[in-house]
Amino acid sequence: MNSKIHSLIGIARRAGKVASGDAQVEALLKKRMGYLLILAEDAPGAQKKYDLWANDLKLPVVITGTKQEIGHCIGLSPRSAVLILDQGFAKAILLARS
Repeated sequence: MNSKIHSLIGIARRAGKVASGDAQVEALLKKRMGYLLILAEDAPGAQKKYDLWANDLKLPVVITGTKQEIGHCIGLSPRSAVLILDQGFAKAILLARS
């Protein structure tokens, strides 16, 4: 995982602009909230589950890192999905990816 993306996700978490885990991500997607969905490379089930949903919502998706790495950068246990709830953080992560 790109260290800049890693840092930005951690900063977003500390700012309270991140939802993680299936239950939180699903609930917020049902409310049509969020600006960027980050999925783990080693979670094909999550990729399949959220891909159509993200396409319907026109939500950008970044597949990066492992569940362990994503969990580590937000200071929690391994996570397969993280939803960024702030447009500024979402733009910064998308720019850092390229």
